[in-house]
Amino acid sequence: MSRTTAGLRPSDFFSPTVAALISVLVNYGGTFVLVLQAAELAHLTPAQTASWVWAVSVGVGVTGLWLSLRHRAPIITAWSTPGAAFLATVLPGTPYAEAIGAYMVSALGFMLLGLSGAFDKLVRLIPQGIAAGLLAGILLQFGINAFGGASSDPWLVMVLLVSYALLRRFTSRFAVVGILLIGLGLLVAQQRIDFGALQPSLATPLFTAPQFSVQALLGVALPLFVITLTGQYIPGMLVLRNDGFATSANPLLRVTGLGSLLMAPFGAHAFNVAAITAAICTGKDAHPDPSKRYLAGIACGLLYILVGTFGVTLASLFLVLPKAFIGTLAGLALLGAIGGSLGNAMADARTRETALITFLATAANITLLGIGGAFWGLLAGLTAHLLIHGRYRRFSASNARS
Repeated sequence: MSRTTAGLRPSDFFSPTVAALISVLVNYGGTFVLVLQAAELAHLTPAQTASWVWAVSVGVGVTGLWLSLRHRAPIITAWSTPGAAFLATVLPGTPYAEAIGAYMVSALGFMLLGLSGAFDKLVRLIPQGIAAGLLAGILLQFGINAFGGASSDPWLVMVLLVSYALLRRFTSRFAVVGILLIGLGLLVAQQRIDFGALQPSLATPLFTAPQFSVQALLGVALPLFVITLTGQYIPGMLVLRNDGFATSANPLLRVTGLGSLLMAPFGAHAFNVAAITAAICTGKDAHPDPSKRYLAGIACGLLYILVGTFGVTLASLFLVLPKAFIGTLAGLALLGAIGGSLGNAMADARTRETALITFLATAANITLLGIGGAFWGLLAGLTAHLLIHGRYRRFSASNARS
């Protein structure tokens, strides 16, 4: 028996696999449209678009699979969602080959950052309350979306909510998979999705030789690096910390950076540690035993590789699912993560106010200079923490010495 499966029972794989399925479903159904929109605005050919889908899906799958196996932790990787939104604005005016070169430069930046060890030290300096407040602020909108879909699709949302409450009464472990199956069954019965129309076809990677220019370096590579670092890596690492996984950020940066570098010539823009979809796989709903939650990372990796193998064909299937279904499913799956992070943020009375500032500023989702709300929420919380507690801590330390 291999070291990977030693001590595991068949039942241990069920909950992590379901968590992984929901995580992948939410990622493709919720944010993948940004990739397709960016490809359309850039006037990429169908072959280039399919290659991009293949590259980000397979690359994310392989990196997440390897990291989860290597570190025995649910390390979920993803493509840079804020990066894809940013690329939709700059790709129309950037030659595709130069964009590929910019992706490679950005990937090298992450590898060098991982080798330096500076990012890991930065993440460990963030107070626990502020980290939890940041995570709660990021996830809040997804919790709200669990109910927001009732305006457009009341019956679907009502069925999912009632089913979730009834299932939670009898079993907490299978509540989310229950509403997943109930929701899909209802949509099929209503003929709102047709799996029979799906005709999978294998994706064909398309290599593009990179070109490098100062304009693409400053206009694409540098912003993509900053946006991905602040909008994805920081919250992603804090998700792991919040659920008790102390994996160093350095190897994660190196592996995802290397994966991005290798897949960039095929269209992939950036891989990173996931945050929102990772929270579905890192909590107790994925498995009561934290030491077995890495199975969710392995399942995620395999599912991403499967979807990527069939390119746009299979990925597009997720896009036809009603937004109310995706939003409600994601929100209910993240209830535990939202509640846990809010509890951790408010636990310490001394830092409760600065954690609350972080939570509210992050939830406001302010976007300045092309950088999203996670960075500004963290900056607001750390600034408030320094102004309120910085001098007091130094004063107390000097008194203790005297």
